Amino acid sequence: MMQQPGRLIGLGVGPGDPELITVKALRLLRESPVVAYFVAKGKKGNAFGIIEAHLQTAQTLLPLVYPVTTEALPAPLSYEQVISDFYDAAGEELAAHLDAGRDVAVICEGDPFFYGSYMYLHDRLAERYEAEVVPGVCSMLGGASVLGAPLVYRNQSLSVLSGVLPHEDLKRRLADADAAVIMKLGRNLPKVRQVLEELGLAGRALYVERATMANQKIVPLAEVEPMSSPYFSLIIVPGERWQG
Repeated sequence: MMQQPGRLIGLGVGPGDPELITVKALRLLRESPVVAYFVAKGKKGNAFGIIEAHLQTAQTLLPLVYPVTTEALPAPLSYEQVISDFYDAAGEELAAHLDAGRDVAVICEGDPFFYGSYMYLHDRLAERYEAEVVPGVCSMLGGASVLGAPLVYRNQSLSVLSGVLPHEDLKRRLADADAAVIMKLGRNLPKVRQVLEELGLAGRALYVERATMANQKIVPLAEVEPMSSPYFSLIIVPGERWQG
């Protein structure tokens, strides 16, 4: 008889505070014989830190170690190709467990489908295997909560923007936004801050690093050191307050 394949499970485990994992994600995490997680070389990883206390000794841990993060690569290598090859290999590593009938839970900080690395495995595997995705509290909502900043009132619209965008593209999109969240700051912070100043939005903008994590840091945007902003930082430009 053919072996019933395992399920691929994308688990959103929240933005950092271990108590922000959902009851469903926690149940599926504990039930999964294989737990996979993305991690940088030599690191434990934020997502793994969130769920580490809930793991069972019988579970197989499958670290998926990024070959690169943000470092420059020598020609002819490109970041996009190296990362694409990594996701291909990681997908086949998971497929071996799924083919053997083992469910694989892939944990993902925040939400799996909101800038989550899990989505690249989902794209490669979901047509071949049963897949279930459990949403998680994403970083921008964690950020809004710790900043005490309502995002959008009444009929306002929210724009989620990448700090990687070129200056003029970012400026155009921000100018049209009722409210905005700007992610992927890091070395893009000086450009983002300049755009906010040009639009007269710097006074409304709120900055937080590692929202909900133990080492969370809230700093006035004007005081953030230009090159010290970590990857896990974001800026919120809340919608104009509505007196309902």
